[in-house]
Amino acid sequence: MKRKKGHFSISAVAQMFSVHQQTIRMYEKQGLINPKRSEGNTRLFSESDIDRLELIIHLTHSLGINLAGVEMVLKLKKQVATLKKQMNDMFQRMDQELEQEKTDLHKNARTYAKKITEMRQLPSPESEKTDNKNQQTLAMEDWEVDYEDE
Repeated sequence: MKRKKGHFSISAVAQMFSVHQQTIRMYEKQGLINPKRSEGNTRLFSESDIDRLELIIHLTHSLGINLAGVEMVLKLKKQVATLKKQMNDMFQRMDQELEQEKTDLHKNARTYAKKITEMRQLPSPESEKTDNKNQQTLAMEDWEVDYEDE
């Protein structure tokens, strides 16, 4: 059953969940739900109020949890949501930092590879003594440094 978006009266919500209006008022009195009020002081239940009420009714009627337990479950649910958001933010920051570090390491690897290649091309004192060794050194100038890209 799909609900229309908007605000619902207490009678519509009570009928939706097959509970008495007084039960919904009791949940409000306990601070478990907090529907908005119209200018005439009529309770107006939003989609999020209805979702929360659905959870409360499930916990009390289906699972037999008392209202103090429901309050604790709702607080824990809120804490879990906060922790999930903090963890996701942390993972996103870490991912960005790792990506920057990877970029920096690749740049450094290219710089060092270039310097090593330039150093290989310079004649060494030993290579001046022997043309054979000089030819072997120059033959190795074509090497490259490989690194894995992810």
